[in-house]
Amino acid sequence: MDDILPSQILNWFAARGWQPRRHQLEMVDAAAEGRHALLVAATGAGKTLSGFLPTLAELITDPDFDGLHTLYISPLKALAVDVRRNLLMPVEEMGLPIRIETRTGDTPSERKARQRVRPPHILLTTPESLSLLLSHEDSLLLFAGLKRVIIDEVHAFANSKRGDLLSLSLARLQKLSPQMQRVGLSATISDPDAYRAWLAPYGEIDAVRLVEGEPAADPDLQILLPEGRVPWSGHSGQYAVPQLIEEIGRNRTTLIFCNTRFLAEYIFQKLWDANDPKYAIGIHHGSLSVEARRKVEGAMAAGNLKALVCTASLDLGVDWGDVDCVIQMGAPKGSSRLLQRIGRSNHRMDVPSKALLVPGNRFEYLEAQAAFDAVEEGVRDGEVFRPGGYDVLAQHVMACACAAPFNEAELLDEVRSAMPYSGLDAVTFGRVIEFVATGGYALKAYDKFRKLVPDGKGNWRLSHPKFAAQHRFNAGIIVDAPMLDVRFKNGRSLGRVEEYFAAPLRPGDSFIFAGMALEVEAIRDLDLIVRAAKKAAQIPSYMGARMPLTTHLASRVRKFLTDRAGWARFPDDVREWLEMQDYRSALPEPGQLLAETFPHEDRHYLVVYPFEGWNAHQSLGMLVTKRMEMRGLKPMGFVASDYALGIWSLEEVIDPASLFSSDILEEEFVDWVENSYLLKRAFREVAIISGLVERQHPGKRKTGKQVTFSTDLIYDVLRKYEPGHLLLEAAWHDARARLTDVGRLGDLLDRAEDTMLHIRLERVSPMAVPLMVMIGRESVAQGSVDDALLVEAESLAGIAMTP
Repeated sequence: MDDILPSQILNWFAARGWQPRRHQLEMVDAAAEGRHALLVAATGAGKTLSGFLPTLAELITDPDFDGLHTLYISPLKALAVDVRRNLLMPVEEMGLPIRIETRTGDTPSERKARQRVRPPHILLTTPESLSLLLSHEDSLLLFAGLKRVIIDEVHAFANSKRGDLLSLSLARLQKLSPQMQRVGLSATISDPDAYRAWLAPYGEIDAVRLVEGEPAADPDLQILLPEGRVPWSGHSGQYAVPQLIEEIGRNRTTLIFCNTRFLAEYIFQKLWDANDPKYAIGIHHGSLSVEARRKVEGAMAAGNLKALVCTASLDLGVDWGDVDCVIQMGAPKGSSRLLQRIGRSNHRMDVPSKALLVPGNRFEYLEAQAAFDAVEEGVRDGEVFRPGGYDVLAQHVMACACAAPFNEAELLDEVRSAMPYSGLDAVTFGRVIEFVATGGYALKAYDKFRKLVPDGKGNWRLSHPKFAAQHRFNAGIIVDAPMLDVRFKNGRSLGRVEEYFAAPLRPGDSFIFAGMALEVEAIRDLDLIVRAAKKAAQIPSYMGARMPLTTHLASRVRKFLTDRAGWARFPDDVREWLEMQDYRSALPEPGQLLAETFPHEDRHYLVVYPFEGWNAHQSLGMLVTKRMEMRGLKPMGFVASDYALGIWSLEEVIDPASLFSSDILEEEFVDWVENSYLLKRAFREVAIISGLVERQHPGKRKTGKQVTFSTDLIYDVLRKYEPGHLLLEAAWHDARARLTDVGRLGDLLDRAEDTMLHIRLERVSPMAVPLMVMIGRESVAQGSVDDALLVEAESLAGIAMTP
């Protein structure tokens, strides 16, 4: 099959003592057949080069090709820059006159303008930048000769709103250039056929050839345990900092992944405090400035850093060959994510990737072990595909209108060719068009919302050119989550919390913040207005944003609990913890819901162990405490983790199963969502994405408070005068699916009454200790609370672990 590659490419491989891998040649063969392709291959298998080989071969064969030949779509700006650097090397070494450029939000405007007039052969960009390109009048000419679109790390797009936008852009590109081939690349897909369907026009899966790479060397994966005992509580893994310094010294370059930006900053500071050898350690996350990120990326590429603390900003595909160790701080949350991160180490197929997991507590140890086993078995997390969002579709419709007038029926057919919108009916599409054109019934009287005009024959065009400029200034899918000021009515500020924490609250709810019990009076714009609580705080802790635990890992952890023969491989303290739980209470069988009730310090506790993730447990805590209030059980508060939910009250819960009946979703859930900030939060996001509300004007960006005021005002108008508005429907969908994880919550409630095992205890159980220690702790407090956590954990553990 080697003869399908030009001699320049074969000679370049030979000069390095390499030869093209089978999957690389199959990608070239698929292109020659005129087929789309999905490549699933291990990190270090040369996936990116595999995607570009057909392009390089075609441009060598046709040196006179002028215009844009190939688009490369990246989930991250850093990846686009990195790929350009790595792609330029072989192109320059082969002496090929191929122009390669990047186009992201960081690209200077004069270069963007020039790219539309004289495009490079290969353009590396992001979904958002591609959508903006398609909104220009000259896009019809720019993309007319496009031959290929390469989508790197396709798993990072497909089941998100960014994936919705990209799928619509692919549909538009296919219309402009029918011969265009689609190429998807990934290392961590569990269901290739699902992604072939997503990649294919009209879901014609056979149009996409599946190419699978050779197996890579097994990773060298270890769980780093403390020199003492696995902690009862905490998430940071800061106990391991001295061991991390030693590990950094043993390797050329170490990547230290953290699940949140807060944790990244915290671990970075702890490493600096312990950095007696004066190692060069950097930090990289999405909140840093472009200049700071570029400086760190350049230092890594040049080999000038000994270690880099980072977040998901570097999960995907950045190829720094000198990284020889990856460390995961805290629980991995998913086997696919962990596999992706492990692959950043020793970025070659024939060299094992080295990685260390640092669990923060005993449940996280079980989760780390579950991820360890999944990676060793090559099992990845499953992905859930869902229908595309109306807000994203509205943004795309506006982009199409900015480029040229369109016919509604023709655009509907084009949109349906994108898998997320394949089931879209004409009536709903008409509602989307009407929304883009007028804002909807309640808003159509305002000129600022009248963006499209019909010709009476099914065609639509912009009502004024100013709306095209407005769209380009405001388009995008990523909406920054603002912080809310916690303050008293007199204006005194107590600090700030992330919006996700405030969203489920409604007037009368209470929580602990800055050491005080506070009651919610109102949420206005970006102010969380409170007063001193007259009763104990209902929601006792503010623990920061978190990644969701995948159902796959949750299922593995549940199996560990009853696999008593497998406990022998666990550390002594973890094994003793499970043995004492088994002796004193019970360990739930897979599919069974364990509920424990016990007294502690003049309160009654109910602890359940659903293993459905923090979002679902937090939502359940809100709903169950409301139900307990109605039944006179006097709940005082609750706390949730990825594994368990704990509620304390003044009255004992005798029949916990009745609190978890599935009708809670039909009654209390609807009332809670409608009367909390959840819907307003979701509405603000869909209003921004759909283009209803502007984020910025030329030369001026609105503040978060201004945007929130605008969306809250419109939300109130629509709730009153047009409750069936398209965006309210979209907001409900987001609030249910994403903010509350209602799918997992519903699955839990469906089985709760029939599978609940209720154990009444005289005192706290061993398995409840990690949850109990969380009560009253805040990650936003000044200074570290780890010492206090340790003291309290040891006290509770002494009670729980006594036979």
